[in-house]
Amino acid sequence: MAGKSQKTLTFESALAELEQVVADMESGKLPLEESLAAYQRGAELLRQCRSRLDDAQQQVRILEDGSLKDLATGTGKDFASGAGKEFAGDNAKREDA
Repeated sequence: MAGKSQKTLTFESALAELEQVVADMESGKLPLEESLAAYQRGAELLRQCRSRLDDAQQQVRILEDGSLKDLATGTGKDFASGAGKEFAGDNAKREDA
């Protein structure tokens, strides 16, 4: 476990490893010392995953130029002005369909 903490993992790899750590701990079969090491590794993996998600969210905000799309309604809200606006993207009905 300790060797993996020194290299950078992709989000998907870190999440998969975190899921395995949780499963190992939930099994109740780890001795105390291994449980403590697993908990420490899990906390580190969780921090890495959250950091990568935060970075991705920031990149989306930059790409959307401050406007985020509400996926449930298909409307966007300009968070700077508070004004909503419709997007003619994925949720728009096509007349030729």
